[in-house]
Amino acid sequence: MTNPFSLKGKRIVVTGANTGIGQGIAVSIARAGGSVVGIGRSEMTETARIIEADGGAFTGVHGDLGDVQKAVAVIGDIWDGIGPVDGLVNNAGIIRRADALDFSVEDWDEVMDVNLRSVFFMAQAFARKLVAEERPGKIVNIASMLSFQGGIRVASYTASKSGLVGITRLLACEWAQKSINVNAIAPGYIVSNNTEALRNDPDRNSAILSRIPAGRWGEPQDIGDAAVFLLAPASNYMHGAVIPVDGGWLAR
Repeated sequence: MTNPFSLKGKRIVVTGANTGIGQGIAVSIARAGGSVVGIGRSEMTETARIIEADGGAFTGVHGDLGDVQKAVAVIGDIWDGIGPVDGLVNNAGIIRRADALDFSVEDWDEVMDVNLRSVFFMAQAFARKLVAEERPGKIVNIASMLSFQGGIRVASYTASKSGLVGITRLLACEWAQKSINVNAIAPGYIVSNNTEALRNDPDRNSAILSRIPAGRWGEPQDIGDAAVFLLAPASNYMHGAVIPVDGGWLAR
């Protein structure tokens, strides 16, 4: 009997797989039997070491996701140079912090380019490959608690993650009948580079933990295991879903 949670024989692309949530997703995919292709501007040596030590397969590919043309091109390069892809996890993201009164155009555009613009056009490039070859595929977008809430001092990040949920639903509506599943995960407060400033601020750290019913910050693997579910056959009838993995944050 086939395991509906297995990714054996599947090739999955994960953006931003060098650290944090992206690394956790890549490791979980490999442990589920998938072959991982990581895209990022930074070296992914540690991710490769973890996966290969467990007997998994990892290939790192350099890609500048702040440049939409380069981001789109790398999808084609992977497909043509490594092989067809079964899933795309749009995880890479950046954040800029400043009061809304002081927020700059540069910080707005930089975040939107990586977190939303490149995500949409990479998904488009991937879907075009799938449709041309009549292959099924899965896309998992990494949203945020700030897809539902306003946040503080992160205007462009909040806008990008709110927009990402809308794009996830739109693509699901358009592509479900093409056998392309598009869903999203909304991580809660996870140990990562993006949350380092919050964790190092005693007041903010205490306030956040007091709101989380689970009583702890999430780990990257918490998100990785949810991503495996959305990439595996077990979620074949899911389209346009946004799954919070937040320790109960939204329930409180």
